[in-house]
Amino acid sequence: MSERVIPLVDQRLQSLAATVPSTPIAATGLLGDALGRPLRDLRISVTDRCNFRCSYCMPKEVFDKDYPYLPHSALLSFEEITRVARQFVAHGVQKIRLTGGEPLLRKHIEILIEQLAALRTVEGQPLDITLTTNGSLLERKAVALKAAGLRRVTVSLDGLDDTVFRAMNDVDFPVADVLRGIAAAQAAGLGPIKVNMVVKRGTNDHEILPMARHFKGTGIVLRFIEYMDVGATNGWRMDEVMPSAEVVKRIHAELPLVQLDPAAPGETAERWGYADGTGEIGVISSVTQAFCRDCNRARLSTEGKLYLCLFATQGHDLKPLVRGQASDEQLASAIAQIWQGRDDRYSELRASLPPDASTGGRRVEMSYIGG
Repeated sequence: MSERVIPLVDQRLQSLAATVPSTPIAATGLLGDALGRPLRDLRISVTDRCNFRCSYCMPKEVFDKDYPYLPHSALLSFEEITRVARQFVAHGVQKIRLTGGEPLLRKHIEILIEQLAALRTVEGQPLDITLTTNGSLLERKAVALKAAGLRRVTVSLDGLDDTVFRAMNDVDFPVADVLRGIAAAQAAGLGPIKVNMVVKRGTNDHEILPMARHFKGTGIVLRFIEYMDVGATNGWRMDEVMPSAEVVKRIHAELPLVQLDPAAPGETAERWGYADGTGEIGVISSVTQAFCRDCNRARLSTEGKLYLCLFATQGHDLKPLVRGQASDEQLASAIAQIWQGRDDRYSELRASLPPDASTGGRRVEMSYIGG
């Protein structure tokens, strides 16, 4: 049997220089991209490290003990992250999600949360500050995160069967520890909690119903995500994708569902409620049903590169402006210029092409810019 060879290009080295436009672009909170999409959601990666080695994100074959992670000096400081976030908020961002890697591995992340929680939208409202985690450190940190100003958490959990879960995280981490983290977050008031399950056909799709049964009636929203073709290292194959429609059909056969309206404009998840009123699930159909036309998200990498799509091939480097002599007005104008030129719609284009057609250059790894 031949070994799987995974080509790797270090996407951290590929970026465009962010430049200050000759004419300042005022921050009015109404910034739109080339397709008229507003800027409302900023996802900030605070570390490129993770203590799991999930095959669909950070496979052990690539992210081994010799993998060259970014040095601490390359990472944006908490003050620099907050400064950049402030400019995004001035352009209309209302929600900030902290990601990784595993964001709880970043030391003293509570300090960053406190700084971000002090920001206000253009309407003067507090931001929706949330965080995505694998749950491994959540039990010990939940209370401190809530006290710092975090509102909600989303926990990645790909099954309840301990053998399946240990195999998928590939570091033999027990599912019971993640469940205790979820319980601790719920007790601390970090809610409503969402649990994300990436469904990979033939690997964990038999866990769909056990997960639905377990979280039904708990107040926790379970979301099923189609296995995505992110990055270049996860060995993605279309035959391992289980369409969301099939997930809904499986659950509905045992636990009847009714479709719900979207929670907010640009919402990626299609919402379904249990017919008996005991909660809801969501499905994110990033492969079979593109939602590019409503996408209002930008992504900031841990060392200051701005990405306009989860499937981007390169970012725009803001760090020289942040650490140079650029004023806040110039930084805000540079961000506006980048967003105004945004026409990314990878999933829509992929859906219109034959299965074996190319959709551009090698894409950035999800572990680098967060999901």
